[in-house]
Amino acid sequence: MSDTRVTLLGIGLIFTGFLIMGIFGADFSRATIEAEEFSDCYEYDPDNPPVLVDCEQKIAGQYLFFGVVIALIAGGIILLIYGIRGDWDQRVRSQDMVGPDRPGSGSEDANG
Repeated sequence: MSDTRVTLLGIGLIFTGFLIMGIFGADFSRATIEAEEFSDCYEYDPDNPPVLVDCEQKIAGQYLFFGVVIALIAGGIILLIYGIRGDWDQRVRSQDMVGPDRPGSGSEDANG
């Protein structure tokens, strides 16, 4: 079987990675297009006019962003596989079991 908590954590990390990429990814892909097509990169601010910036620095920030997103997704995949392959739910000591079917709970003596 699987450990549900680790599996859900993995799914959450994967979802977070795709969500961050979907929301903020367009801002970071603009640097590559500007560098290849125009060889000038600008920093855009809604309140101020565009400011000329170094394309290398902007592309390095883009790689850092993509690295963080890939790390989130990869970590989620690793946790997902780890959770699916895990058997922690089945390794419960008998003294930690709770419920009417646990050994030594006295439920078999109540009927007889």
